[in-house]
Amino acid sequence: MKSYTNHFKDTAFAKAFAISFLMLIASLFINFYASSYATEKASNPVTDIILDHIPVFDVEGIFIWGSFVFVGCIVLACLSKPRRIPFALKTIALFVVIRAMFISLTHLAPFPTHAILDPVKFASYFIFGGDLFFSGHTGLPFLVALIFWDNRTLRISFIALAIIFGTVALMGHLHYSIDVFAAFFIAYAIYGMAEQMFWKARAIERAPSTSAK
Repeated sequence: MKSYTNHFKDTAFAKAFAISFLMLIASLFINFYASSYATEKASNPVTDIILDHIPVFDVEGIFIWGSFVFVGCIVLACLSKPRRIPFALKTIALFVVIRAMFISLTHLAPFPTHAILDPVKFASYFIFGGDLFFSGHTGLPFLVALIFWDNRTLRISFIALAIIFGTVALMGHLHYSIDVFAAFFIAYAIYGMAEQMFWKARAIERAPSTSAK
């Protein structure tokens, strides 16, 4: 607890933490309205070379509860090294905002044979149905793997989660194939943007004994 107190005595860290937290909250509001809009405006489904040839599986448990486990892993990873928090939150917020922009542009309906999800009340604010391109379940774990790339255990764990979630999304016909495969490339591009945009937050993480200028 004392170490956390010391972190917040660092003005640069405290300011970066506050800004990153506000950015994340704002991004979630943007995501909510963008996803609601995309779901409301959804038109017709399209064919898919992979989904057309595989049966639909009941993946509700993994898709929903696995998401909670994933969020818990991010929290633990950040708490284990608090100076990671500003860069991690800002990068995740950037990811959420860019994805909100993408899903607002094209309004495809879910694949006809998709698995039926019955999310708990809290999860219903994050799972909509029309927010398809690109897959957040796939892209976000891969993005987090890039954020924590220097830690081999975290890197492998989050890459594995990205692959698992991507596979589950296809098995449940919850995302089109392009949603899943494109997510890796878009997440990588977002990470590159974050490194350039949030270099001060990255400096705070990588030089704990000094504040970013």
